Amino acid sequence: MDVDAYVAEHGGQWRRLNQLCGQRRLDPAEVDELVALYQRATTQLSVLRSRSPDPALVSELSQVVLRARARLTDRPRPSWAAVRRFLLVGLPGAIWRAAPWWCAVATAFTLLTFTLMWFVADNPETAAAFIGDDEAANLVESGFAGYYTEFSAPTFAFHLWTHNAWLAAKCLAAGVLIVPVGYLLWQNAINIGVVGGVMVSYGRADVFFGLITPHGLLELTGVFVAAGVGLRIGWAWIAPPEQLTRGQAVARAGRDGVLVAVGLVALFAVAALIEAFITPAPLPTPLRIATGATIWLAFLTYVLLLGPRTHPVDHEVDGTHGDQLRR
Repeated sequence: MDVDAYVAEHGGQWRRLNQLCGQRRLDPAEVDELVALYQRATTQLSVLRSRSPDPALVSELSQVVLRARARLTDRPRPSWAAVRRFLLVGLPGAIWRAAPWWCAVATAFTLLTFTLMWFVADNPETAAAFIGDDEAANLVESGFAGYYTEFSAPTFAFHLWTHNAWLAAKCLAAGVLIVPVGYLLWQNAINIGVVGGVMVSYGRADVFFGLITPHGLLELTGVFVAAGVGLRIGWAWIAPPEQLTRGQAVARAGRDGVLVAVGLVALFAVAALIEAFITPAPLPTPLRIATGATIWLAFLTYVLLLGPRTHPVDHEVDGTHGDQLRR
C-alpha cells in the first residue's frame, strides 16, 4: 500500500474533520459534514490498521476519530442558566401549580393528627392499646428525647435525609393510584398523633412540641408537597382535561413531579440538618423553634413569590384554564 498516496488522497478530509471538531458551534450543514467525515475516517482508519506499517499515522488518525466521536456523542452540560431557571421558574412553578392539592393534604393531615393526639391524651388507657404501658413510660422518660441523640449528628442527618426522600418518592410514584398515598399519610399521622398524645397525657407536651417543631414544619411540608403532587398526577389520569388524552395529561403532571422530586431532595437535606444539629442542640426551646420556623417560612415565601409569576403550561392539568401570568 502506498501510504503517501493514501494520505495525499484523504489527508484533506482528516484535517477538515479535525477542524470541525475544534469549532465551538456547528450549523446543521457542518454537523452533517462532521458525521460524513467521521464515518469515512473510521473506514480509512480500519484500512490503515490492516495494511499500513506506519504506527505514527495510525495513532494520529485514531486521535482524530476519537475526537470526532466524542464531539458527536457529547452530552449537553448543565449550565448556570439552566440551574437558575430550575430554581426561579421550574421548581416554584411546579409546586405552585399543585398548591391546592398539597394544601388540602396538609389540612387533612393536621386535623387527623391533632384529633388522634387529643383522643389519646384524653384517654390515656388507649396508649396501652397502641404501644403498651411500658413502652409509653419509656417514651416519656427518655425514649422520645433520646431518639435525637442516639446517633452522631452526621449519621443521623444522612439517615433522616434518605428516609424522608424515600417516603416522598413513594408518595410521588404511588400518586397515580391515589389510595397508597392515603395509606402512607395515615401511617405517619398515626405515628405522630399517638406519640404526641402519650407525651401530652403525661404532661410532657412542652418536650414533644419543643423537639418536633423545629424540623417538623419543613419536613412535613415536604411530605405534603410530594403527596399533593402525586395525587395531582393521579387525578390527571382519572379526569384529564378535555383537550388532552389521559397519557398526555399524566405526562404533563409527571413533568412537574420530576421537578418537585429534584427540589425535595434539597429540601429534605435541609430538614435533616435541622433535625440532626438544631433540634437536639442545647439551646433555648424558643430559639430552636424560631430557627426552624424561619427556614420554613423562607421556603413558603420562595414558593408564594416565584410560583405565581411563572407561566402555566398552556392549561392546567386539573382541567382549569388558567390565564397566562406575567413573568
